[in-house]
Amino acid sequence: MGLEKNVDIAPAAGRLGVLLPGMGAVGTTFIAGVLAIRKGLAPPVGSLSQMGRIRLGKRSEATNPRIADYVPLVGLDDLVFGGWDVYPDDAYVAASRAGVLEGHLLEQLGGDLRAIRPMPAVFEQSYVRNLHGDHVKAGASKMDMADQLAEDIGRFSDEHGCERLVGVWCGSTEVYREPTAVHQSLEAFEEGLRRSSPDIAPSQIYAYAFLKLGIPYANGAPNLSVDFPAMAELARRTRTPITGKDFKTGQTLMKTILAPGFKARLLGVEGWYSTNILGNRDGEVLDDPESFKSKEVSKLGVLDTILQPDVYPGLYGDMAHVVRINYYPPRGDNKEGWDNIDITGWLGYPMQIKVNFLCRDSILAAPLVLDLALFLDLAKRAGLHGIQEWLSFYWKSPAHAEGVYPEHDLFIQLTKLKNTLRHLKGDELITHLGAEYYDGDDEPDR
Repeated sequence: MGLEKNVDIAPAAGRLGVLLPGMGAVGTTFIAGVLAIRKGLAPPVGSLSQMGRIRLGKRSEATNPRIADYVPLVGLDDLVFGGWDVYPDDAYVAASRAGVLEGHLLEQLGGDLRAIRPMPAVFEQSYVRNLHGDHVKAGASKMDMADQLAEDIGRFSDEHGCERLVGVWCGSTEVYREPTAVHQSLEAFEEGLRRSSPDIAPSQIYAYAFLKLGIPYANGAPNLSVDFPAMAELARRTRTPITGKDFKTGQTLMKTILAPGFKARLLGVEGWYSTNILGNRDGEVLDDPESFKSKEVSKLGVLDTILQPDVYPGLYGDMAHVVRINYYPPRGDNKEGWDNIDITGWLGYPMQIKVNFLCRDSILAAPLVLDLALFLDLAKRAGLHGIQEWLSFYWKSPAHAEGVYPEHDLFIQLTKLKNTLRHLKGDELITHLGAEYYDGDDEPDR
């Protein structure tokens, strides 16, 4: 049985412009990856929007269409790319320097990548101390900078014939900052832009420019960017969808897979020690203690929400959770994460789990950029606006409604995402009740 009516979703017609503040390793890996997939050079592994399937109806009916065929997503051939960076390198040079993708693949994409050149970035040295570039904007105020970004966006859209746009921050981690008075209302924030408040970070200027134009925006770093009252107010006014922050890729992805299992089996966790070595631009930026603080806060919030030490104090109330990140240039984009997990079982007997994840940071992040761009565009066309909790699946720090905790369990997040797609199409939502509770009418699963 479906819902009473489908949500009215505007067609995915025309070109979608994907604009990236930050065109380093993650941004160029995403762009090159989409170009390679278009040419049939590689499969879209890791992308739920491209490879994922969704069950409809009873399990016995075996109806499992591809998500890309089920909801009206923009096709990859209709994506066009642009962005900003503190370095003037075109996407081919930037991808070559990032060292993520092999040279023979980049050579096959060379012409397309060389045509993508970044616009000068909004940048403030005090927010990213270990990054030094001179391809940056100058302006009379931070509001002037926002206006320049709006002009960039409009010009890009006109030049590339875009019907719609989305923005995804792929830039560096800024120093840790908590909201101040300037972030509490849109009026205060706009006055802060006009007087160039030092509390307004570059990533917030990008977010303001996008949301002011009604363009969906996602924040791939742990920066304070849209997660404060002024931006929530702006998103409501312009009826624009926003979501969480900080791509959930390597070590945190593993935590959101493992921790729900420990909790489900009621195994205690006495300690979880995590350390990383990373040598790309992100690692260099995170070598600054204040930038690391932003990442640390994002990473530390995951386990408490999943394990609920307030509900299970005997199992998780005294858990020690430590996170370290070390910049190690020889490793490049190939991040290595070590986890030592001290768990307890029956009668309190201790056990240990060791995880050594040798991952490719940008390879894990690139498909998330694609999914978020496509799903945020879908949300906009469906008339959804404000916080999109159904996209929590992608974030270390999911956005959430006021008065509730964020959901970090990866499997609950996936259920919520797929049920939202079913709702948009007017199909029956899937629950965890067995068929016996429906008198044989349905057999929902995960």
